[in-house]
Amino acid sequence: MVTAMAKDGLLLFAHGARDPLWARPFEEVARRIAAGRPAMPRVLAYLEFMQPAIEDAADQLVRQGCSRIHVVPMFLGAGGHVRRDIPPLIERLRERHGTAVEWILHPPLGDQDRVMQALCDTTLGLLGSEEQQ
Repeated sequence: MVTAMAKDGLLLFAHGARDPLWARPFEEVARRIAAGRPAMPRVLAYLEFMQPAIEDAADQLVRQGCSRIHVVPMFLGAGGHVRRDIPPLIERLRERHGTAVEWILHPPLGDQDRVMQALCDTTLGLLGSEEQQ
């Protein structure tokens, strides 16, 4: 059972791709998180094509003593993977680790207002100021 003195871990979860360059932005996010929270154990995992898989990443965090693991889907939209694939994966982690670990599944990043605003601001920045048009 998870105690009041739970050790938090972070499992960033991205889709994965055959092209290793695809992972660069996610690796950069993980690097920046590490700089901002150096004491928090973290792992970047992938749904397919890339390693580590979610089970291996979860095991790494558990081996580091994490008893509360925040799972952050790094998806822009809540499509089929987020709605159909991720919940059963989290349920399998719960079954695998029992009550020793609390799994907190957060909404996908693309559903976060700050992310939507950053995408909007970046797009408008690419267009330049209104005076130029």
